[in-house]
Amino acid sequence: MDSSTNLINPDLFVDHKGPPHRLFDLWRAQKGLHWNPPNPDYVAKVPFSTMNKGFFVLTRYQDVFEVSRDQERFSSYDEGFVIWDQEGPGLDNMRANFMGMRPPEHSAVKRVITPPFSPKAMLEIGPTVERLAAELIGEISALDSCEFVFDVAAKLPVYTFCELMGVPLELRDQVVKCGNAMADVESRDQLDFDPREGLASISRELTENLRCEPDASLMSAIVNDSGLALEQNQIDHFFQVFAIAGHETTRSTASHFVNLMSQHPEQRELLLSDLDQYLDNAIEEVLRYTSTTTNFRRTATCETTIGNCTVQRGDKLVLSYAAANRDPQMFADPHRFDITRDNARKHLAFGTGPHVCTGARLARLQLRALLKELFTRLPDIHPIDDPQWLRSIWFNAIIRMPVSFAKPAHNSEPNNTISLASISPDSSPTR
Repeated sequence: MDSSTNLINPDLFVDHKGPPHRLFDLWRAQKGLHWNPPNPDYVAKVPFSTMNKGFFVLTRYQDVFEVSRDQERFSSYDEGFVIWDQEGPGLDNMRANFMGMRPPEHSAVKRVITPPFSPKAMLEIGPTVERLAAELIGEISALDSCEFVFDVAAKLPVYTFCELMGVPLELRDQVVKCGNAMADVESRDQLDFDPREGLASISRELTENLRCEPDASLMSAIVNDSGLALEQNQIDHFFQVFAIAGHETTRSTASHFVNLMSQHPEQRELLLSDLDQYLDNAIEEVLRYTSTTTNFRRTATCETTIGNCTVQRGDKLVLSYAAANRDPQMFADPHRFDITRDNARKHLAFGTGPHVCTGARLARLQLRALLKELFTRLPDIHPIDDPQWLRSIWFNAIIRMPVSFAKPAHNSEPNNTISLASISPDSSPTR
């Protein structure tokens, strides 16, 4: 297999301007699961990680759905939940992470962190999110243009995350800087700082303060729950996961939303004809169509079958949510972008089963607040330059997209790529 068909090659996603759906379509049509060979020459940017083990790629919706829900046969603990092969301290860190815990420990933690994301909690935080969204759009509405990803889309989810976790105002810019850098795995070695340590430092500072003075924040609940009795390393991992997941999906989906509406003017016209009627389903369709987090990994705990394919104990499985969300067996004409799609919400962009995204309700709340405010006040927003994609095998993200609020002279198509490492960590990209 050459690099043009190897899922480990981050340039594959750049070349396709997102997930390589042409390949996924071919692999899905195969009789069994697609086998991706190992690539020992690949240099992982994650400490204690290699790519010495080949893996099966799951591209069918039903396979991804069923494996995601079965932790007994398909473990996120045994060898971790990321595509890289973890060794020694790296695997220990994965297992300390909420997403890689054994089912009993995972369930115990989930009981503590779920209440802040309940429907009741969302009703309570809703006005705050709407206020923040109105302030953000108000700031740019006086302008003719802006860089949308970092001037707008990245801010609301980070501010909301900081509200939930009790992060002081003076530390929020550092959370933005480190969270964005954490997502840029492929270029992390080009940074002059360690984003993992940056977030861990904030976590340790908050932990020390909250043990002395508990409050109503989610971070305080995690730190002070006597039943969990989490070690500092585990608390740090929680904070890191929420810092990334707390803004990556919302930031990327909002950016994709604006770009797709520019590429599909008939869908944009329909959306604007009745924003209240179409917005919620339009968000679900963008989540399905773009799948901002493209994959997670499981390890088979026994010899078993997936569909009509036998896998052995220890086999590595990569769940491609991007491929599953374009499976024609679930979504008719799956490569068509349609904000009226009647089953758009069936997407797996947030996963499913025990490890379904805890913050999915919050992400939807933030997206609705931001996009309603945006398309109400600035309905003519559109890219004025080619959006630039993150070079990654992990996230489908636009990381620079200059926009204008005047009526477009023509529609632009996405092109090129950029690395977060090339962006000054202390500012937005140069306009």
